[in-house]
Amino acid sequence: MRKDVRILLVGEPKVGKTSLIMSLVSEEFPDVVPYRVEEITIPADVTPERVPTHIVDYSEAEQTDEQLFQEISKANVICIVYAVNNKTSIEKVTNHWIPLITENTDKDSRVPLILVGNKSDLVEHSSMETILPIMNQYSEIETCVECSAKNLKNISELFYYAQKAVLHPTGPLYCPERKDMKPLCVKALTRIFKVSDLDNDGILNDNELNFFQRACFNSPLEPQALEDVKNVVRKNLIDGVQHNGLTLKGFLFLHTLFIQRGRHETTWTVLRRFGYDDDLELNQDYLFPPLKLPPDCTTELNHNAYLFLQSVFDKHDKDRDCALSPDELRDLFDVFPYMPWGPDVNNTVCTNDQGWITYQGYLSQWTLTTYLDVQRCLEYLGYLGYSIIAEQESQAAGITVTRAKKIDLQKKQTQRNVFRCNVFGDMSSGKSGFLQAFLGRNLVQQKMIKEEHRSYYAISTTYVYGQEKYLLLHEVFPDFDYLTDADMACDIVCLVYDVSNPYSFEYCAKVFKQYFMDSKTPCMMIAAKSDLPEAKQMYGCSPLEFCRRHKMPPPQSFTCNTAAEPNREIYIKLTTMAMYPHIIQEDLTSSTFWLRASVGATVFAVLGYAVYRALLKTR
Repeated sequence: MRKDVRILLVGEPKVGKTSLIMSLVSEEFPDVVPYRVEEITIPADVTPERVPTHIVDYSEAEQTDEQLFQEISKANVICIVYAVNNKTSIEKVTNHWIPLITENTDKDSRVPLILVGNKSDLVEHSSMETILPIMNQYSEIETCVECSAKNLKNISELFYYAQKAVLHPTGPLYCPERKDMKPLCVKALTRIFKVSDLDNDGILNDNELNFFQRACFNSPLEPQALEDVKNVVRKNLIDGVQHNGLTLKGFLFLHTLFIQRGRHETTWTVLRRFGYDDDLELNQDYLFPPLKLPPDCTTELNHNAYLFLQSVFDKHDKDRDCALSPDELRDLFDVFPYMPWGPDVNNTVCTNDQGWITYQGYLSQWTLTTYLDVQRCLEYLGYLGYSIIAEQESQAAGITVTRAKKIDLQKKQTQRNVFRCNVFGDMSSGKSGFLQAFLGRNLVQQKMIKEEHRSYYAISTTYVYGQEKYLLLHEVFPDFDYLTDADMACDIVCLVYDVSNPYSFEYCAKVFKQYFMDSKTPCMMIAAKSDLPEAKQMYGCSPLEFCRRHKMPPPQSFTCNTAAEPNREIYIKLTTMAMYPHIIQEDLTSSTFWLRASVGATVFAVLGYAVYRALLKTR
């Protein structure tokens, strides 16, 4: 909403423009009226809308045409004043003032007009019969007010309507010719309805209507008032109320009624609460609230954000199969202006046998977005109405900014839940297979992935010492000469070589020596395609000897050419090393150490699945 309002009064000489302003300020009719008064500012605390208001007078005798044009261009609303007892001043409204204003304002930013019939104390008849056809002809005219500066009739109302025309304009909401709301307004209110429909049954029940009422107007509706609203809809619309709840048609009808009855401030209050600006676009301040992200810190979703996203999933998982079908996914993102997830997402997270994103995969993708692009995450949460439904100040309340990694290293412990593993390797070394195996896909399933739907990320959960953590794998493009800071910024490095290719290991050795040998980032060597005959690597030493020299764990054998899901033990090891980068070499080679981590993972994975199934039954 605007921070202030600028009102300009124009009209023929001696129609009472200056008298109107002076009567408003002094609350009495002035004995002496100058040609023009200087600009007056009314403080916010004395205006109905709590917004500072500037009132600007115009005098043909004292100002040039150029000065008038400048004032027209600066005005938020223009009051065209005429005298109800002066026919010429009424005619000038259409043959002079409206064309003049149109010529000197931007066509894309329509300035609302108020027609003001002054000197109503001098006549017994109303000018409305003459004015109504003019109002019907020009859609930019918000309203007409008849008043009298002499007896103070409708003076405060006049400036209230002028202020209202700026703060709650009719133009973006309603088309007078069609007597219906404009498409952008319908689109915005449809999103608001869908966000407010917490159980996604297409009806706002009493609880949802009261939640909506509290969110927008800070007070619930009394039961009788709620019934009265529904009865109004029932009388005017056949399918506006179903199962004693308000349908989308009924919701839109109510707002049309508000606007037609001059209560468009009600609709604007709703629109602005859900983030819309005067052009019915979602406000940038709403979509991107401030969030400080110091260097060396990462971003994660907090508990409240996960609870909200779980409720969104439940709302759209209509068949309760713990996965989102393509139709359910489209329905979920219907409140977005575009489809945010492409086909590559299905190859980034876990899916079911039909290729649909599972509950775990859904949360994983949100975790990935938060980690890689927190601004995009804030935007997405804004579309879903997080701040309203979760009753938070903004989407930023759902984000945790982790402490700097160097502090974790100093304290030898971390509070983070998401760990990034950058995967390096030469062409055809098995990097993509390593990523997909993390999502439970063997070689046969991986071959079904289309090249254009390929993803360079994979994210899922692992359990380390009973703690659920997210491991994010990122396949780095194997261009040795062009590694960026992002390619090297991670919690652990994974170096993949093909055991059957004698020249594959050399690439891994070079990457390690040039970029990671002197860093504090832990590294692990992966001997991929271990189901194939092993070839001697054409390098100065064997991979095992190389790892010993550089105090790395021995190469880990891995293959995704399995009948069942590939083994996940290696991913638990990666997460453990990322969580505890200070672990000394002896610990890394200790079988007891890895046993403790993997047994804890197995126990909690089984327990976690059982708990989730129990929760699912209650859903």
